[in-house]
Amino acid sequence: MTRRPSSVSGLESPFDDLYGLEVEEATDAIVRGRVAVRREVTQPVGLVHGGVYASIAEALASLGTNVGVVPEGAIGLGMSNHTTFLRRVSEGTIHAVARRRHRGRTTWVWDVDVTDDEGRLCATSRVTVAVRDLADLAGARR
Repeated sequence: MTRRPSSVSGLESPFDDLYGLEVEEATDAIVRGRVAVRREVTQPVGLVHGGVYASIAEALASLGTNVGVVPEGAIGLGMSNHTTFLRRVSEGTIHAVARRRHRGRTTWVWDVDVTDDEGRLCATSRVTVAVRDLADLAGARR
C-alpha cells in the first residue's frame, strides 16, 4: 500500500507531494519509497534531475526519524545530505530504500540507495537528521 509521506508521520510535506513521492513502507529503521519519472522531474536533456534524488533521500530519512521521534514530542529536520549520482534515469520509476545507521539523542544517520526499475544503483546518499524538541520550534515561529 502506498501512502503520501504526510499520512505516515502526521506531518504534511507539500514539497514531497510536488515531485510525486509515494511511501511504500515507513518504520524508524527502514523507509521505502518511489517516484514516477515524468517531465517535471527531469533536467533539459530528459534525465532525472539530481535534486530529485537528494530530495527523495532527505524525505525518507526525515520521515523515518519522525516515525521514531514525533510520538516523543520531537521532530527530525534535515541537517546534511551527501548524494552521489552513479547512473542516469530517464524513464520508469525511481525506487529508494533508506536504512537507519545511527539513532542518537540529537542526530540520526541514514544511508539511502536509489535504484531504477532494473534494480541498478543510480544514486546513494548519507543523510544526517537533527532531532529537536517540537515545542522549542513552535515557540521560535512566533
